[in-house]
Amino acid sequence: MGRLRMGISACLLGQRVRYDGQHKRDAFLTDTLGTFVDYVPVCPEVECGLPVPREAMRLVGDVNNPRLMTQRTKVDLTEKMQNWAHCRIRELRKENLSGFIFKSRSPSSGMERVKVYSETGGLSGKGSGLFAAAFMKAFPLLPVEDEGRLNDPRLRENFIERVFAMSRYRDATASSRSIHALTEFHATHKYLLMAHSVAKLRTMGQLLAVRITQSELSRVRNEYETLLLNVLNLLPTTKKHTNVLMHMMGYLKTYLSADEKQELLNMIEQYRQELIPLIVPITLLKHYVRKYQAPYLLDQVYLDPHPAELKLRNHA
Repeated sequence: MGRLRMGISACLLGQRVRYDGQHKRDAFLTDTLGTFVDYVPVCPEVECGLPVPREAMRLVGDVNNPRLMTQRTKVDLTEKMQNWAHCRIRELRKENLSGFIFKSRSPSSGMERVKVYSETGGLSGKGSGLFAAAFMKAFPLLPVEDEGRLNDPRLRENFIERVFAMSRYRDATASSRSIHALTEFHATHKYLLMAHSVAKLRTMGQLLAVRITQSELSRVRNEYETLLLNVLNLLPTTKKHTNVLMHMMGYLKTYLSADEKQELLNMIEQYRQELIPLIVPITLLKHYVRKYQAPYLLDQVYLDPHPAELKLRNHA
């Protein structure tokens, strides 16, 4: 897989574009994930014509339809921001983005939990920044996250897994007008999808199980893509991962010796009890898959859903 393209709030890359002239550089995003990603930086405030430094802003009014106001002078920048966002999103459609990382709590770029104030200055609720809301409406299925939530190991692993899955899906289906590319993608992602939802995996399989004519292919692909990204939004759990590991071990039962079966069972049980991270039983499972060249399992993306250098399963 080539390098991914991902949108990101420019301040997270170290660009000094915040209202106070500072940045919010995130070392994981720049130095670790950045090894595999080409970022498309976006700063709504600067790109819509506001200076650095500038007066601080906040959201005011209706939580579902807030206005963007400067805090001290009460200048309404809502229309200016919305007009810019409309044009910028049109440009971003050409970037083939696999995801977007927003700056948390920003009145323009916050994905959620952005404070919205009443006209009298009290807190009236929480919502999304104006640009983030417009972007998510324009790209409802694209993986998005804010950098604050990425401090949670489970949310971080899930987001990056979704981003890489989205890229693989596009690569698999971009040049093919047949159902074969879709069924091949589904087959190699079976256990990855199982770790999110057994029921939805079954629904996706049923969608592809019937005979699909060329005229129906576009509809089926759209339905499948929606199901794919919806299921990947569901967080895996220790119980779900344990179920997947046991299924994969069952596939290996004709290859493993009695001692090897017991060793793998012990590792899976220790993971189930949360005594060891997921990477431990996965590493042992990968060893046996390579050792015995187990057909089908060799191609399962679940074993390597993202680069090992990111160390995402070391804490899962």
